[in-house]
Amino acid sequence: MERRRLASSDRHLSVLGYGAWVTGADTATRSLDAPALERAIDTAIDCGMNWIDTAEIYASGMSERIVGRAIRQRRDRILLSTKVAPAGAGSGMGPEEIGRALRASLSRLQTDRVDLYLLHWYDPAVPLEETWAAMRGLVDEGLARSAGVSNFGVDLVERCLEVGPVDAVQNQLSLLHRDDVSSSIGWFRGRGISYIAYGSLAFGLLSGGITTRTVFDRYDWRTGELVRYEENYYRELFEPRRRERHLALIAELRDLAEEIGLSLPVLALRWVLEIPGVTSVVVGSLRPEHIRANAQAGVLPLDPDALRRIDALVRGRDGPAEP
Repeated sequence: MERRRLASSDRHLSVLGYGAWVTGADTATRSLDAPALERAIDTAIDCGMNWIDTAEIYASGMSERIVGRAIRQRRDRILLSTKVAPAGAGSGMGPEEIGRALRASLSRLQTDRVDLYLLHWYDPAVPLEETWAAMRGLVDEGLARSAGVSNFGVDLVERCLEVGPVDAVQNQLSLLHRDDVSSSIGWFRGRGISYIAYGSLAFGLLSGGITTRTVFDRYDWRTGELVRYEENYYRELFEPRRRERHLALIAELRDLAEEIGLSLPVLALRWVLEIPGVTSVVVGSLRPEHIRANAQAGVLPLDPDALRRIDALVRGRDGPAEP
């Protein structure tokens, strides 16, 4: 699988990384299939993915524990990324809190360092400059080899840069959520900041398996019944009127994918990877067959004509935002 350099380092990420968010954000409402996650991680590594993304809040820390078990015998070959979240959801972003959070994550992951440590999202209750100074301190200690942010725009990254380097940004980016293409990625690239995309299959919409008749599990945030930090994703992608509009575009994209000999998910993932400045994409599934199929995006580039046709379809479907 193709690899690209993580900024300010000698490490190279596979262009697809395995995302352990498939465990969910907590275990209060459903059981966690730990063996399935371990099998999925094994499959991802067999397919050439050399890095795994998790977070302290995924399955209330169980995701990190399972990831740690799954890679224990091959830690030196696998790059690890984890995140700290604001207080309430996670450990908090005060300088002392993020240090304790990382040490707790390292214990769960059964390792002495992570390759990339991320602020999960901005916490306005804590001075960002203090938080970022503490993050750079963790790099200086060797507990994290690189430090970055997630769900941050240019304005917040600029504030971090006044304190110290930002090695990576991890933001949502897909054919159905393209804000960063025009507003941020070039800016990050010009400052040597790696860009890692998540949500590039639009949380299942661009997998091709969701229709207007799809009924989600009652504990699935995509029902809109559970109001958690996924609320904005629901409103943008799964609110019924928006989902219907997205599915119309997806039908056209599926036809184009079949015409050029790709699956819809591979086309969607590869479109993101063809954007200059994108280093890697986080993609997760518990089903080995889906992981193997998606891994083709790591070896099958899109030619310029295919990119033009995809962009024409997307622009043709753009219009006034739904109320």
